[in-house]
Amino acid sequence: MKCLIIDVVSPAIAEELGKYMEVDTKILPTQEELASMIGDYEVLIMRVDPAINKTILDAAKKLKVIGVCSVGLNHIDMDTAKANGIQVFNAPGLNGNAVAELTISKMLELARHTVPACNDVKMYKHWDKYKFMGQELRGKTLGVLGFGRIGQRVGELARAFKMEVVAYDPYLPAEVFDQQHAKSMTIDEVLKVSDFVTIHMPLNDETRHLFNAHSISEMKTGAVVLNMARGGIVNEQDMCDALKSGKIGGYASDVMEKELADGGLTEGAGFDSPLFECDNFIVSPHLGAQTIDAARDIGAHIIDKVKEALDL
Repeated sequence: MKCLIIDVVSPAIAEELGKYMEVDTKILPTQEELASMIGDYEVLIMRVDPAINKTILDAAKKLKVIGVCSVGLNHIDMDTAKANGIQVFNAPGLNGNAVAELTISKMLELARHTVPACNDVKMYKHWDKYKFMGQELRGKTLGVLGFGRIGQRVGELARAFKMEVVAYDPYLPAEVFDQQHAKSMTIDEVLKVSDFVTIHMPLNDETRHLFNAHSISEMKTGAVVLNMARGGIVNEQDMCDALKSGKIGGYASDVMEKELADGGLTEGAGFDSPLFECDNFIVSPHLGAQTIDAARDIGAHIIDKVKEALDL
C-alpha cells in the first residue's frame, strides 16, 4: 500500500502512516503531474492545491482515501470521488482558532495601519506618526458572514475588544446566536450596520462574488472587509474600485480569487489582481491554518480517519 503527500502537513502523518505503507512526498505537483502519478497510490494527503478534478480522480485507479488537511472541499470533484468509491475526509474546526486569531490580527492591522506604517519606517526611513491615525475596535460593530466554528470564535475574540457582534448563518438555530451573544441578521442587514465584516463562508454558486459593486454600495462608507475563506467570494475588481474611491476603508484577505492559477501555485503558475494596486489592501498567502498547533491537531485527526477507513 502506498501514500502520496502533496503539501506541507504535520510530519506525524508520514511517521504514523509509514508504519503501515510506503509514503512518498511530492510538494504541490501540477494537475498534470498528479494525474500521471496518482495511479500508484491508495492514499492521498493534501490541503487545497492543486484542484482535484475528474481527470485526476479517474486516473487514481487504486485510490481509496483522500485526507484533506483543511476545511473546505470545493477544490475536489466530490461527485466523481463518490462515484469512484473514494472516501474524502477533511478537518473541520481544527484550524478554527488559528484562522480566528489571524482574522483579529488583520482587523487590528487595518484599524491601526500597522503594515504601511512599518513599511514607511523600514523602507523609506520616515518617522511620522501623524500619517497613520487609526481607529479602535471598541464600540464598533463586527458582522460575521458564516457563523460556524471559525465565525463563532472570531465573535468571541471580538467581544473581548468590546465589539458588538451581528452574524448571518441560515443553517443555525436561534439559540446558537443567543449563546454566542450575537444578533442574527440577513446578509443585507449585516452589510448595512457593520463597521467590520468578516467572511467565513464556503465558496459555492450562492456565495461567488457575494461582494460586488452592488452589495458593496449598501455598506457603510469606510467599512473594513476581511476574507479568510475563499477568494472567489469577493469580486476583486469591484473591491479595488471601492478601495480607491474610499467607499471601503480597507480589505484584508488570506485568499485570492486566482490563487489556484494554472492548476496550482507551482513553478510557473502566475497570478495577479487589481487589488495589488491598492494601498489599503493587505494580503497573506492562505496561511490561516499555518500554526504548529493547528498542524498537530489536524494531523492527528487525519491519521485517525485514514486508519479507520483502511481498517489499519
